[in-house]
Amino acid sequence: MTKLNLVTGLLATAGVALVLTLSGCGEKKDAADVAANPVIVIGASPVPHVDILKVAQDELKKEGVELKIVEFSDYVKPNLALQDKELDANFFQHLPYLKEFCQAHGCKLESLVAVHLEPMGVYSTKVKDLKDLADGATVAIPNDPTNGGRALKVLEHAGLLKVNPEAGALASAKDITENPKGLKIRELEAAQLPRSLDDVDAAVINSNYALGARLNPVKDALATESKESPYANIVTVREGDNRPALQKLKNALTSPAVKAFIEKQYDGAVVPAF
Repeated sequence: MTKLNLVTGLLATAGVALVLTLSGCGEKKDAADVAANPVIVIGASPVPHVDILKVAQDELKKEGVELKIVEFSDYVKPNLALQDKELDANFFQHLPYLKEFCQAHGCKLESLVAVHLEPMGVYSTKVKDLKDLADGATVAIPNDPTNGGRALKVLEHAGLLKVNPEAGALASAKDITENPKGLKIRELEAAQLPRSLDDVDAAVINSNYALGARLNPVKDALATESKESPYANIVTVREGDNRPALQKLKNALTSPAVKAFIEKQYDGAVVPAF
C-alpha cells in the first residue's frame, strides 16, 4: 500500500486531516534525487505537535530537507503507519507509552529525541476546587495503560487517592489503595476526554487535547502533574533508522527557534524538554 492510499484511508475512516498533501509519496524516485532532495513524512497529533513541527519545517528548509506533516487524531495509527513504513517518523507520544505499545504490538520503534512536556491536568465544569468533589463523583481518565497510570498519579499528587507504588507506570483503577471520596474512575479514549466534561464530575486530560478544546492547562486545570514527570513527548522512528535527514530533524526540533516558540506560544502549558 502506498503512503497516499494509507492517508486516504485514514481520512475516510478516522476523520483525520492532512496538513500537507502527500501527492507523489508512493512514486519511485531515483536514489540520487532522494539523497539530494530528502523528504521526511511525519505523523503528529494536532496541538501542539503540528504547530511545533511547522517551526521545525522552516528550520529544515535551510538544510535542504522537506518536512511533510500528516495529522492523526488517535494514539494507535501513527505507530502502525510508522512500522509499516508509511511514515518516516511520528510525534505524539511519550516513551512509557511507546515501550508499552511496542511490547503489545511487536513493533520495533525507538525514540529519536525528546521535544517537550505537556503537563497533564484535572479539569471540571462542575466544581472550582477538587476538594468540592462530592463523595462518589465520577472522574474520567485515558483508557490506554500508560496515560491511565499517569492520570492516576496526577490524582494522587492532588491528594484525591493513593496508588500502589509497585504498579508503576501501568497502574490502573484496581491498583488504587486509598480512595476516601469513593471516586468512580471512568476510562475513556484520550481524545474524548474534553467532550466528557459535561457528563462527568472531572476529567484528567492530556494537554494536547486540552489545548485543542480551548482549555488552558495553566489557567483552567484544577491540578497538574509534577514537573518531575518522565512523560516528555518524543519523536519516534524505526529502530536503526539513522538517515542524515532524520538527524537534521532532531537538530531542528531542539533548535533555539523551537525552544523560543514553545516558551512564548504556550506560556507554561507546554515546556521544552531539551
